[in-house]
Amino acid sequence: MLRSFRLLGAAWLLSASLDVRARADFADIDAEPRHNLEDMRIRQTPNGKAPKYQELLSAAKAIHDDFIVALRRQLHRRPELMYREETTSEVIQSTLESLGVPYKAGWAFNTRQDKGVPGPGGYGVVAELGTGHPPCVALRSDIDALPIRELTEVPFKSTVEGQMHACGHDGHTSMLLGAAAILKANEALLNGTVRLIFQPAEEGGAGAKRMREEGVLTRYPPAQHAFGFHLWPYLPSGVVGGKPGTMLSASDSFTIEISGVGGHAAMPHLTVDPVFAGAQIITSLQGIVSRETSPMSSAVVSVTMFQAGSAKNIIPKGAMLGGTIRSSTTPELNRVRDRVIQTVHGVAAAHGCNATLTFSPDNYPPTVNDPELYEWVKEIAAPASSVGQVQEIEQSMAGEDFAFFGEVIPSVFLALGQGSGQYPDTNYGLHNPRFAIDESVLDTGAALHAHLAFQTLNKLAAEA
Repeated sequence: MLRSFRLLGAAWLLSASLDVRARADFADIDAEPRHNLEDMRIRQTPNGKAPKYQELLSAAKAIHDDFIVALRRQLHRRPELMYREETTSEVIQSTLESLGVPYKAGWAFNTRQDKGVPGPGGYGVVAELGTGHPPCVALRSDIDALPIRELTEVPFKSTVEGQMHACGHDGHTSMLLGAAAILKANEALLNGTVRLIFQPAEEGGAGAKRMREEGVLTRYPPAQHAFGFHLWPYLPSGVVGGKPGTMLSASDSFTIEISGVGGHAAMPHLTVDPVFAGAQIITSLQGIVSRETSPMSSAVVSVTMFQAGSAKNIIPKGAMLGGTIRSSTTPELNRVRDRVIQTVHGVAAAHGCNATLTFSPDNYPPTVNDPELYEWVKEIAAPASSVGQVQEIEQSMAGEDFAFFGEVIPSVFLALGQGSGQYPDTNYGLHNPRFAIDESVLDTGAALHAHLAFQTLNKLAAEA
């Protein structure tokens, strides 16, 4: 999903490597998650007052190893693809039950199976804490994994061949469950309702859109704001990053089926070669960005799949291409999409082939941080950042279906840096088979989730 920002320079790497609390002790990888709500209770805060961030961080540290990290490793070993997150959902539900947090399962059913999106869905979980009445704030985590064969050497690596948590969703889920524990221990201090959304199918399945359609934001009490985080290997560990306005881009994906006439590789003149046509399509698509898109605008067309043939001496009768398009705005995405359609059909026809082009049934809008809310969050979240402030980062051409929440309520999406350079190396980019999480930042994420919930509820209550 997410692609690299320009790295901030090598200077941070040395300081991070000297300072990070990376865990190299993997002796307890099979330990079941454990917690004690009393260890997280904040006693000196009067009812109606929000705990300070440092108090919440202390509560998160109390459960960091035995609960948050243990959950993350449990989830990491059992990655599940979009709309098939059955075991992941069961872990979330059993953890919420152990905390005494009420929840409702059976969210995010896949309504796009007829359009080629696999999996039944229905594995989303929504939990609530607090008064059960307004104001209400939503905290969201994605839970699905990717079809990638893991190449890390950690002893808790994926046990499912060809599937991996290579985008940090196991960390996101464990951070939100950590926040659930902290919020439950201090539920009497909540000045409203916190809705915890464990969302399936972020990786191309538009799970957030499915849950929005099912009423996850509008059920009583309706959510007034939503917050989400992403672990970010492109920032030093512990740095919180973000930006007002568009932070992540609009995205879509495509599949191209090319039909030609197969035959003997020694006699290409007697065939209509779909491989050659496919190669020309790939080359021509790059011109949409390099020759047709303003350098002051942003667009990406990446062909990431090319499948054809099964023997070296046979020109196949067909070929398949697949890829993604990205842009900073939905109108620009639509323009690029139209040009992809025209280019594919035109180039295929020029080489005597037919082409069938299909797009994702749900393209993603850009992820937009509400400017006014972001400025407030930037001040509130500053104590959580290892540099004492929320660092402004560049817009990424990545896509995120959290954007579907931001379309209907003011929302903020933040990046939590985890680029430590320690063992395991956590500087590999997202969607890389060697991607690894700096687990030392997970308590920061859990505490920041809780901090935003407490502070936002108090703000909304005061404004009511």
